[in-house]
Parts: sequence; structure tokens; C-alpha cells
Amino acid sequence: MLYLLFYKLLGVNLFKYITFRSIYAAITAMFLGFYLYPYFERFLKDFQFKQTIKEYMPEGHKGKSEIPTMGGILIIVSLLLAVLLWSNLENPFVWVTVFVVLTFGLIGFVDDFVKAKLKRPEGISERAKFLSQLAAATAVALFLYKSGFSTVLYFPVFKELHVDLGLLFIPWAVFIIVGTSNAVNLTDGLDGLAIGPVITTSFVFLIFSYVVGNYRLATYLQLPYVPGAGELTVVCAAVIGASLAFLWFNAYPAEVFMGDVGALSLGALLGTVALLTKQEFVLAIAGGIFVVETMSVIIQRFVFKLTKRLYGEGKRVFKMAPLHHHFEKKGWKEPKITVRFWIVSIILALVSLSLLKIR
Repeated sequence: MLYLLFYKLLGVNLFKYITFRSIYAAITAMFLGFYLYPYFERFLKDFQFKQTIKEYMPEGHKGKSEIPTMGGILIIVSLLLAVLLWSNLENPFVWVTVFVVLTFGLIGFVDDFVKAKLKRPEGISERAKFLSQLAAATAVALFLYKSGFSTVLYFPVFKELHVDLGLLFIPWAVFIIVGTSNAVNLTDGLDGLAIGPVITTSFVFLIFSYVVGNYRLATYLQLPYVPGAGELTVVCAAVIGASLAFLWFNAYPAEVFMGDVGALSLGALLGTVALLTKQEFVLAIAGGIFVVETMSVIIQRFVFKLTKRLYGEGKRVFKMAPLHHHFEKKGWKEPKITVRFWIVSIILALVSLSLLKIR
């Protein structure tokens, strides 16, 4: 909005620069989060949107049943207001990200509402949630495919290695968006645990978005040039600002949880940005925490079902999945798990950024 007003209409060159607008998108989202939280907390408490604790959860979670959930609404509001204020609204990539945040946020909202207000701890059925995610992601994939977006899949490190997926781009895009959405949701199990890697991964894609959207930098670093992708730098900056504000209240001991409304939307947004910047494999590295958490659940279920079929009794690889609950069962304190996962996430972010030069 400000880009169109000050640069396009009034000719103020300062608003042309993505770096300037990104900085203030982050600041805007952060301060909106701080300002709105007291009002939002009152809203959550008035409507009794409290965290649902399942019976099989570790003992330390029993006391969290009175903590408000659905704090992801605050992240979405802060994020979208900053994006709409500071980004170039003529860029279609901006509207793709807005669509993803709103649709996946709506899916998460319905799930959280069913858990909190209808007293159904499992929320909506896994089938309904998954099909809804598939529908939203497919809409994005089809839009990109029909609009002529590149269907080439690029691999990091190997500059000459790339494959044109053609029509297979559609299921690939759906897999990335839905997979990342659910991966972030699985990670969101401890105070501040998921939002930390969201921040570090967003920072990685802030850099990559700027680079691949700049022809000279992309060419120099031998990365695919994606016209218009530079505007995603503003989106990633807004994610960082909104997430930092949320972390202020979500850090141990948490005053609010993001719920599915936040986790599903943030995960889907990261997956979408990875697709738009042609850096899907970088996402797997930068978001390695999300990958490991998801794989721990898949491995746990697969081994349990296999051993139950073979031996009549299911065996478990981990004490509990996702992985963060395994460490809880081993006696690690919640803040220690969270901070150590953050440290790993920072290391993975640095490794991801190193791929800018490794060719």
C-alpha cells in the first residue's frame, strides 16, 4: 500500500527499496503484536479458548490446560497487516502468500475451535483436515502452473543439476506446502519450540528471496533468477517481526499458544516461499527441526504397526513422538529442549546460507 502511494504515486524513491520496506515490515509486525496482545488475551479468555491437553501427554503438560490457545490469530493479523502495508500489492506472489496464510489459518482455526469449544480433544477428523489442506495447496499449485511459473526443480550445490517437472510440479507443490504445514504443527508441542525455527527459517528465506529476485545477485551466485521473488523478502521480514512478538508471550512459561491456526498457516507459508524461490531443498535443511520431528512420528508409527503385525506386540523406537516428547520422557526440562532445538536450528540456518556460495 505504502509502495503504491509513496513510490508509484508520489515518486518517493525510498519506498522503492525492498531492504527499507522489509525492515519496517518486521518492525510494524512486531509492534502490532506487542500492542494487540493485551486486547487479544482478553478476547481469548472471555471466549474460553483454552489449551486442550490429551491424556497421554507428559506429566509436565497437565498444568497447561488453563493457558489460552489460538494465539496464531495474532501472528496472522500482525503479519498480514505488515505485508499489506509495506509490500508491492501489484506483485502476484504477495497475494499467493496472503491466500495461503488465510486458507491454512482458517483450517487451523476450525480445528482449534472444535477442540476448545466443542470439547473434542482430537479436533476435526484427520481426513477432513488433510483434504482441506490438499484443496488449498492444489489451488495454489494450479494457479502457479497456469500462470506460467517455472516448473523446473533446482538442486543446491550442483549448479547444472535441475529437472523440469512439467505437470508433476502440481503434486510436488502440494507436497511441499502441506508437508511443511503439518511439520510445523507437529513441532509446536513445547513453549516457544516451533516459533524459534520458524524465525530462523524465515531469515534464511529472507536472504534467498532477495538474492533470487535480483538478477545480478542471482546470476553472480549461479542461482535461478525468479522475477518478482524479491518482494517475498518483505513477507519473510513480516513473519520474523510477528513471530518475535509472539515469542515474547510464548516463551517458557508460555502465556499463550499459537494453536493449529498459527502452526498450519506459518508452515504453509514457509513451504510456499520455498516453492516461489525455487529453494525447496534448502527448506529441508533450514527447517531441519521440522523434518526430524515429522520423521520421528512417521518412524514411530511405522515400526509400531510393523512389529505389532509381525510379533503381536508393537515396539516403539522413541519413548514418545514427536521427538521433543522423547526427550521430555528422558527427563530433560522443557526450556533445555527448546533452547537446544533453537541452537540446532541456528546451525542449520547457517549451513543453508552457506549454500549461496557452494556451487
